Amino acid sequence: MFGLIGYPLTHSFSQKYFTEKFEAEGLKGFSYKNFPIKDIEELSELLREQPDLRGFNVTIPYKEQILPFIDEFDILSSESGAVNTVRVLRRDNKIVLKGYNTDIFGFIQSLEEWVFSLQYILPHKALVLGTGGASKAVVCALYILGIKTSLVSRKEGNGIFKTYEQLNAEDIASNHLIINTTPLGMYPNIDEYPQIPYSALTDKHFLFDLVYNPEQTVFMRKGLENGANVCNGLRMLHLQADKAWEIWERD
Repeated sequence: MFGLIGYPLTHSFSQKYFTEKFEAEGLKGFSYKNFPIKDIEELSELLREQPDLRGFNVTIPYKEQILPFIDEFDILSSESGAVNTVRVLRRDNKIVLKGYNTDIFGFIQSLEEWVFSLQYILPHKALVLGTGGASKAVVCALYILGIKTSLVSRKEGNGIFKTYEQLNAEDIASNHLIINTTPLGMYPNIDEYPQIPYSALTDKHFLFDLVYNPEQTVFMRKGLENGANVCNGLRMLHLQADKAWEIWERD
């Protein structure tokens, strides 16, 4: 058994993706289930109640909260400070959790595929909207790609470039890549969106929304209305899921 923890999970396509993958590849006896836990402290009980669980993905809001439960980290989860994939090893009646971050791989490959398909090179500067676990993976990925990154958040703080209220047209003009790592616009709250100066966007801008449900968010639609190129997070989801499966297959 494999699965997904987070709360809520009504937005997630992961269970459908893995169920179809198991069927397509003839992997009988494999299953993938959603585990919507309201508090990360429920994880220990879940692991005891599900002795067949061999790995799971982690989504909002637990990509950082799960860190104290992880026994071993791979280099990317350690560097980013966020975990979205976990191997469950059961040794001598002891449960060992190994943490990974496959979001970084999924984001890099999907970003490059998208931008290069439009016959552009990657922008040199980026605004990252949000500071949660998904944001940490994106910041790590952008660092690997050599893209200068500025964080935008609701509140001022250490490492924050500006708040949404402080963001102006000049900031948009000088950062051609803008990534939404927040859950704003995610099903069922599809009318929400980050408050940025959309009117300053041009056809040289790239808006990447990690949200994939709905397929086109308000963030993306406002980008299109102002000439920007837009992409959702569905390809990233599939890439990170395949990478997670590579990790779980090691058993």
